[in-house]
Amino acid sequence: MTARPIDEPHRTASPLELLFDLTFVVAVAAVTAEFAHSIADGHPDVLGFFQVFFAIWWAWMNFTWFASSYDTDDVPYRLLTMVQMAGVLVLAAGVHAAASSGDYRIVLAGYLLMRVGLIAQWLRAAYEDVERRRTALKYAVGIAVTQIGWALALVVLDLSLPSFVVLVVLELAVPRWAEHSTVTTNWHPHHIAERYGLFAIILLGESVLAASRGVQAAVEADQVGGAFILVAGAGLVLLFALWWLYFLHPSGEGLSERRAHSYSWGYGHYFLFAALAALGGGLEVAVEETTHASQAVGYAVALPVAVFLTMLWLVHAPIVSPPVTPLILVLISVTVVLMLPLVLSAVGVVLGCAAVVVLLVAAVLSRRGRRPA
Repeated sequence: MTARPIDEPHRTASPLELLFDLTFVVAVAAVTAEFAHSIADGHPDVLGFFQVFFAIWWAWMNFTWFASSYDTDDVPYRLLTMVQMAGVLVLAAGVHAAASSGDYRIVLAGYLLMRVGLIAQWLRAAYEDVERRRTALKYAVGIAVTQIGWALALVVLDLSLPSFVVLVVLELAVPRWAEHSTVTTNWHPHHIAERYGLFAIILLGESVLAASRGVQAAVEADQVGGAFILVAGAGLVLLFALWWLYFLHPSGEGLSERRAHSYSWGYGHYFLFAALAALGGGLEVAVEETTHASQAVGYAVALPVAVFLTMLWLVHAPIVSPPVTPLILVLISVTVVLMLPLVLSAVGVVLGCAAVVVLLVAAVLSRRGRRPA
């Protein structure tokens, strides 16, 4: 296991990485469905959603960056990847218990299994890549220590919010500590950008799936009408416009030229990705309850859209100069989106959000003086 070249030509996601991502489809679907149920019940479990989604996102992110540096695609690598995939499925199986009763034991068991597989990968890298041995060992030790912390927090403190926050900070600190004052890992900027784009597509796909669940529930309840058709169509337009907007940003080139900003770009995507997943829950309820949706449902759509637009600008501004989307356009769009639930029904909010994002995409394309190929 040796480091892959930073400038390796035509580096793309491997079939194994795509298979790995399929397990996260299951996990994201589980957390989105539970979040939608909590919205429909009138008590959105925002904290629980963010906690479980962090475990999903962080495990995916760590695998992705390791693979960008060390993907050998040999038998040991594939088998350890399968171990991590098993952990994702265990985590997904525990989402319902975590959401309904605050029981995080299954979620944590799946998370620990994923991390054990990754620790083994880093130990192998330390053994075989002499030049980066210290870096790989620091990763392995840092990840192992934090996993001990998670286990102790669950057993001793019942995974309280303060302990969760502390452990998240420690998890986020491991890559900075491991890469500091040592030979850094050879992650490939264009490969990383492609992998993040693929995960964004997964999350958008989950939003489509969530909306389809809402459609099914509405049809079964015989609530199909003009408002239903409007909100279902607007939801699809909204997701399409968000996809269009995300891929207007040339992340690969920016990361290649400004590697030092990779942490803010990579970590900032947590909020961007969480917003896409949360939007799926909001759209599901908005489609299902077109005739009696509460104001909270409107916010369940508007807030994720506002967070997505904000974070999309924040994560790309340091690596893309000048920014693809002018800040003033982002601020205006976010302000309008956040005001929609105050004056419109949930149906109107979905329509309004779709219109705002479509206009934003059109403004960016017009400003760049081109049309998509």
